[in-house]
Amino acid sequence: MSKRKAPQETLNEGITDFLIELANYEKNVNRAIHKYNAYRKAASVIAKYPEKIKSGAEAKKLDGVGAKIAEKIDEYLATGKLRKLEKVIKIFLKILFQQLILPICTKVKLVTCSYKLYYEVFHRKVHFDPCIFHSLLDSEYIGTICGSYRRGAASSGDIDILLTHPSFTSQSEKQPRLLHAVVDHLESVGFITDTLSKGDTKFMGVCQLDRGEEEEEYPHRRIDIRLIPKDQYYCGVLYFTGSDIFNKNMRTHALEKGFTLNEYTIRPLGVTGVAGEPLLVDSEKDIFDYIQWKYREPKDRSE
Repeated sequence: MSKRKAPQETLNEGITDFLIELANYEKNVNRAIHKYNAYRKAASVIAKYPEKIKSGAEAKKLDGVGAKIAEKIDEYLATGKLRKLEKVIKIFLKILFQQLILPICTKVKLVTCSYKLYYEVFHRKVHFDPCIFHSLLDSEYIGTICGSYRRGAASSGDIDILLTHPSFTSQSEKQPRLLHAVVDHLESVGFITDTLSKGDTKFMGVCQLDRGEEEEEYPHRRIDIRLIPKDQYYCGVLYFTGSDIFNKNMRTHALEKGFTLNEYTIRPLGVTGVAGEPLLVDSEKDIFDYIQWKYREPKDRSE
């Protein structure tokens, strides 16, 4: 079996992820098959592009990437998010409000049940015990809850989880079964209640927490689970833990020390400025050591 190299799989994964999510929205909600095909074609072309895309203009040179998609790529590269995708997520959540929250309201005989209640259920911050998730994982998986929660926040509005498995590396074929097996199991035990999107390496949905100290019982929260190759896992954990300011400062320091650092790898820069092969990383501390920066615990990375 032939093996594909990491750049073809991961260099522009953030871009291909949002294009696939938009494609699914156009197909499943708007029934706009032509837009679905356009987003899927662009995602496929960009996934095969062997270099990190730096601008929409660069992407537009590829067959299948038009002006509107190029604009979205520029927005994503500049901000790390996409306004249209956020609107799509809100639409999905409104649908969930009708299908999930309203039945709950009826069951507990609430007099007032409105979109405001939906907002509180999905956006009010809640304490999350990581043992709830880790107790549901197969022992071979490694999972880390990232974002503000890992930085020590007492509560979080949603749950962002990075997942890896020893059999999945950047040199191997994609293995969607690894992510799907976890999602299927979490659904079977009632932890995941709804799916927004489920790809080969990223799941977006809703989970239901155990009763905690909050007034609400068994609160529902947004959950994202991303499967990352084992050899890229700790660069991913570092990046998705944040904060944005900390990540920017660390990347700047890495460049000063002769390295390029992103959410996938850390690579040495040659005298010509060309990045070399990814360095071996077995922990976050390895990354700090490479760039000669004192290790900082997640709780100290807010700025």
